[in-house]
Amino acid sequence: METFLQQLTAGLSTGGIYACLALALVMIYQATHHVNFAQGEMAMFSTFVAWALIQAGVPYWVAFALTVVGSFVVGALLEFAVIRPLHRAPELNVVVVFIGLLVIFHSVAGWLFGTQIKEFPSPFPKDAWFGTPLMSAHQVGTIFVALALVAALFTFFRYTTLGLTMRAAAQNPGSSRLLGIHVGRMLMLGWGLAGAIGAVAGMMVAPVVFLDPSMMTGVLIYAFAGALIGGIDNPVGAIVGGFLVGVLENLIGTYIVGTELKLSVALVLIVLVLIVRPAGLLGRRIVQRV
Repeated sequence: METFLQQLTAGLSTGGIYACLALALVMIYQATHHVNFAQGEMAMFSTFVAWALIQAGVPYWVAFALTVVGSFVVGALLEFAVIRPLHRAPELNVVVVFIGLLVIFHSVAGWLFGTQIKEFPSPFPKDAWFGTPLMSAHQVGTIFVALALVAALFTFFRYTTLGLTMRAAAQNPGSSRLLGIHVGRMLMLGWGLAGAIGAVAGMMVAPVVFLDPSMMTGVLIYAFAGALIGGIDNPVGAIVGGFLVGVLENLIGTYIVGTELKLSVALVLIVLVLIVRPAGLLGRRIVQRV
């Protein structure tokens, strides 16, 4: 029973990371109706930037804040310089661009920071008061960060004028333009927020998996599974799906398939969702007359 509880709580911790990255995927999908395959590599590159700042003597939380702000700016610039010119391009062209961004971020990270595995510090001390026998302080802290991020975004999109404007621009760009909303700016802000959220996910996962250019490859697959399960067009569904995938990955990997095949759990979940309920648990099913 104790082992089960440990795996369950560990799954909630990793699920918080998947939820953050799934949320970033959903935000970009709402803006472009495409999956950003480079989201994991963008988060990895941001984490390397934070590591470089910490190595230069910058306090952790200052490096954290600078990295989040920098990631926001990079995400917004990518939308403006790379994605916006492809607004009327065929879908395959956009997919190729996303894959190209993945390769670029991966290669540049290896070129600038090397391919050796590096340790990334946790912001939560090992002897912190909120650590428990079942969960380390970093695991508990990761859940708190994910929930705080969700609460902040929910408040922003539900109760602020800018947040409501961004939702309108993402859901109905045509009508938003008629109302005087600058849709391009709203989409750029969405990309910026996705970049910042991905940076947070990268800095939370790096102390667990260590830091190297390939560290987010598996995490992105789990996050994608979480986004599909919850609903690729629903931010709340992304959070629910991320936590659910984290728990299922740990329990099925421990008791059924073994740790070597844990990644296959995410792949099976993706296939099952696409076959049984493509809209996800909380996603909207869109019906069009043809």
